[in-house]
Order: sequence, then C-alpha cells, then structure tokens
Amino acid sequence: MLEACAKSSNILSALPDRLSSGLFARATARHLDAGETLFNIGDDGNGCYRLDRGVLKVNTVSEHGETLTLAIVGAGSIVGELALIDSRPRSASIIAVKDCELSFINRSHFEECVLHPEISRYLLNVLAARLREADEALVAGSFLTVKARVARVLLDLAKHLGENAASGRIMIGHKISQADLAAMAGVARENVNRILRHWERQKIVTQLSSFYSLNDSAALERELKSKRGKHAIFRKAEQETH
Repeated sequence: MLEACAKSSNILSALPDRLSSGLFARATARHLDAGETLFNIGDDGNGCYRLDRGVLKVNTVSEHGETLTLAIVGAGSIVGELALIDSRPRSASIIAVKDCELSFINRSHFEECVLHPEISRYLLNVLAARLREADEALVAGSFLTVKARVARVLLDLAKHLGENAASGRIMIGHKISQADLAAMAGVARENVNRILRHWERQKIVTQLSSFYSLNDSAALERELKSKRGKHAIFRKAEQETH
C-alpha cells in the first residue's frame, strides 16, 4: 500500500511535453547537495519541483517514530504537487541521494496554469486514473508474491542507484535498510529478512550492512516477470467472464 501511494503521488510527471514546458516556463533553478533536504513532512506546500538531474528519496515516519524510505525517484520526476492541488501540508520528506538540479514553480504560477483548459482537463483525467491505479494496486497485491514485490524494489533501486561491478554484479551503494525495503515493497520487514537470506544462499543478492549487491539480476527479473505473467493471465480470464 505504501508503495502504491508513493507511485500514485507523481501526478504531473506524465504531462505532455508542450504542457510541461508551459507549466515550468517561469521556473526557478534549485540545487541540492547529496544529503540535503528539499522539504519535510508538515511543511507548507508552497510549490512543486521537477527533478532535472540527480536522485531523490521520499521519506515518511512510521507510527513508531522510525524514518522509512517510501520511494527513490530519478530525473524527470515531479515532487510536491499534491500539496499544490489540495492545499494541505507536505505528506512526506524529500532528501537528495545524489547532487540534484531542480526546477521550482510556486503556487500562484501553478494556479494560473491550472486555469488553462487543457491542463485542468489533463489533471482531472490523471487524478481519475490514479484512483483506478490505486484500486488495481490493491488487487495486484493479492497476486504478486512477496518475493516478486521485493525483487521489483531491488531492480528499481538498481536502476536509480546501481553501479556496475565485477562479474556482472550491480552494487547499490546507498544505505537502504530492510525496513525501507519493506516499506517500498508494502510487505512485512520479517518477510524481507527471510527473502534476502534465501537469495543470499542462492547467491542472487548479497547484503553488506545496509548496502546490496545484485549478483544475478536476471533471476530477479524472472521472479518478477513470472508473477506478472500469472497476474495478466488472471486479469484476461476475469475480463472474458464478464
């Protein structure tokens, strides 16, 4: 569920280029050093940011006061737009994983752009699509195994943070705790621990403190694709019965 929420929050990222160009025409540049915070949970939603270069992480705080990473996002992503749409405080903290270059638009410019019929119509369509995606994500959780969910998170982390190493391995050099993996995958931390130990015995993944080495990415891809295939087959059969 947490993973679904994190992905569903990126409402403006899929704007067509011509609309995105207009929205960010008067943007101001912002630089973040690795480790620097863009904004914190509860801050005023005074604008949104497009990530032009670098990597950001989306953090939240659990009910036990533990900081958890909900998502890792790369260039092209837009963060902070939900606070512009609903005028509520920031729902997550955004921290730079690597040095970042961003473009910022403030609330007043955003509200001017929303008056444009094409942009307002687009936002309504995307919001409706996000509601459908949230429903589908809940359904998908019933068909994707815990292993497939964890495999998907590791492959996504490798895409944004991975570095090629010897023997075809991919090193994820940013500290990601098992609790973070659990939050991103939407599974229990105990299950993540069990799966990682199983994959270590099979030499698929090696955990070094809070760093990870993907020794056999193909095996993780197979784990994910096989479960996606079963889900797709089920969905097709379900549609044919209606």
